[in-house]
Amino acid sequence: MQTFKNSVKAALLLTTMLTVASAQAAFTLDTTNSSVNFLSTKNVNVTESHTFDQFSGSLSDNGELNLNIDLTSVNTLIPIRNERMQSMLFNVTDFATASFSAKLDNSLLKLAPGQSRVVSVSGDLSISGTTNPVSFDVRVVGLEDGSLSATTIKPTVLNAAEFGLEGGVEALREVAMLQNISQSVPFSFSVVFAKD
Repeated sequence: MQTFKNSVKAALLLTTMLTVASAQAAFTLDTTNSSVNFLSTKNVNVTESHTFDQFSGSLSDNGELNLNIDLTSVNTLIPIRNERMQSMLFNVTDFATASFSAKLDNSLLKLAPGQSRVVSVSGDLSISGTTNPVSFDVRVVGLEDGSLSATTIKPTVLNAAEFGLEGGVEALREVAMLQNISQSVPFSFSVVFAKD
């Protein structure tokens, strides 16, 4: 009986180890060669481009994609506006990170150098405690060293209200004494996943 129990334990341990191994990262986001951007529009026709300077991500060998954006790294090139976005819009004291998770087709992980595919990547985006489904139209390209690049072929428009951020947008408008700030925010990225 004891031998049987030990065999069961060994089998369970092996299964657990294989499961963990299968979910390990096959690719890691290369932040040096990646960028994450969004646009904001104020007073009807003044549009500005902004970035997030700190982010991370991984892509497992079974296609599980996970991205994390440090909201405290928002960069509008104006320090006081950065601070206001952090506190009044994103509430980084409670929600310092935005995240996106998706499941990719395994064939994308095996693109030959120079081979490319345009795909729609659908997943869950979480910002400031609210999660919504979001899709990105992306061109994925295989690179010489086995890495992958992924670039949005058009921006995905995020609506502030869908993430409970409309109050923050209004607070920003008031403190900056603007006529209006659009709640529709075009979001785009160009990232490289380095082969582990």
